[in-house]
Amino acid sequence: MHDEKIGDFLARLADRVPAPGGGATAALHAAQGAALLGMVARYSSGEKYAEHAGEITRVRDLTDRLRADALRLAEEDATAFGAVADAYKLPKDTDEAKTARSAAIATALAGASRPPADVIRLSESLVELSEALLPIGNRNVVTDVAAAAEAARAAATTARVNVEVNLGGVEDPRVREELLALTGRVDGIAARADQVTRRVREVIK
Repeated sequence: MHDEKIGDFLARLADRVPAPGGGATAALHAAQGAALLGMVARYSSGEKYAEHAGEITRVRDLTDRLRADALRLAEEDATAFGAVADAYKLPKDTDEAKTARSAAIATALAGASRPPADVIRLSESLVELSEALLPIGNRNVVTDVAAAAEAARAAATTARVNVEVNLGGVEDPRVREELLALTGRVDGIAARADQVTRRVREVIK
């Protein structure tokens, strides 16, 4: 996926195949948000921004890492969902086979919840970086901070439903508790992203 052409990825996304799907797109939303923030940080260099150079450099370096992490999560999500599809194909012609199949499905669903859960965490970091960069970044590209926040919001809300759809099959109570706690943070992430966009719109009026 890292080296795939956008058109080819979209063709696969539109095809009748188990993956990629919504989970991968959530991660790609996050990757785009990270890239946008990295771009704004790179446009915020030089003497004019010297006072905040340390913070801008921190944002730039962190968003570069998060962009790579998001791409990795997109690939992991596609792999994990494939494992779920494979688990559902297991035989169920005997009681033993049914038991093994159910266990395999539960394990696969828990695994499939991990990449979107990590996307939620990553999205929260991106919104925090949007908030940090907005007051100190280059005003000529300030709308890209809003675009990054909106991409992070889309990543978080999309990832949430991809976690929730698997919760019914997750049997480990500790894993369920962790996942529920993460999905419970998404409304707050979205509200903070909305606030970034509102602040940007006030600047450009």
